[in-house]
Amino acid sequence: MRITRFAAGDEVSYGLVGTARAGAAAGGVVIAELAGHPLAGGRDATRLTGTTYLLDEVRLLAPVLPSKVIGFAPRSPGPAGPADDGLDDGSVMYLKPSTTVCGPSDAIRYPALTQRLEAGGELAVVISRLCRQVTPEQAATVILGYTCALDVTAADLRERDGQWARAKGFDTFCPLGPWIETDVGDAGLELATSVNGQVCQRAKVPPGQEVAVLVASASNVMTLLPGDVLLAGVPAGTAGAGGPWLQHGDEVSVSIDAIGTLTNKVEHGD
Repeated sequence: MRITRFAAGDEVSYGLVGTARAGAAAGGVVIAELAGHPLAGGRDATRLTGTTYLLDEVRLLAPVLPSKVIGFAPRSPGPAGPADDGLDDGSVMYLKPSTTVCGPSDAIRYPALTQRLEAGGELAVVISRLCRQVTPEQAATVILGYTCALDVTAADLRERDGQWARAKGFDTFCPLGPWIETDVGDAGLELATSVNGQVCQRAKVPPGQEVAVLVASASNVMTLLPGDVLLAGVPAGTAGAGGPWLQHGDEVSVSIDAIGTLTNKVEHGD
């Protein structure tokens, strides 16, 4: 099942994404409007209003508005610490504020404070309910689904500051979309990031057992709320794992098998 958040005129709604089976739009993408919020629970969470839209009649928004985005990245070069946090790959956890989130086709704003903008495509994991101290075996029960993400970083500020709050925290530094896929399976899905149509990063997305470890690790540090997002990272040694450099006017996309493609353009910031 694919869940989207969209704007039709001035109204913002959630909907289910499907394929038109008849009429002039047969074979095209359609959105069936939901009566409520898919994370709110209750009868309206999955009740259809009966209103449908063609994809080109609406504007897709970030499919979820998280209270926080939690990322994982390889530890800086040097001796690895003890693996007592559940992470077996030497990862370090970081946060991106909710204000970094934007949607499909929204502009990534290039801040005047940086001269080196980097963006890496990642699998984003969407949490379904309030939880803490989840075990890896329980992780599947707190995951709503998955979407594409671009983790944008001001690389020069990351190196200068020695920590990542500013480098990863600018507005628009976490595009999400185009929708949430509730079931992607576990068959070695491929992720590809491209700039202006040229692929510059390829990776296999982390398998389910690795995602489960990330959910468990994060929930043992902080309470996860419905709609929170975890960025699953890119495996070490991946070609282009650091992400491509971006310039003003670039169009950057991340595609993940079984989910879709998220595309954003880089524009001048404040």
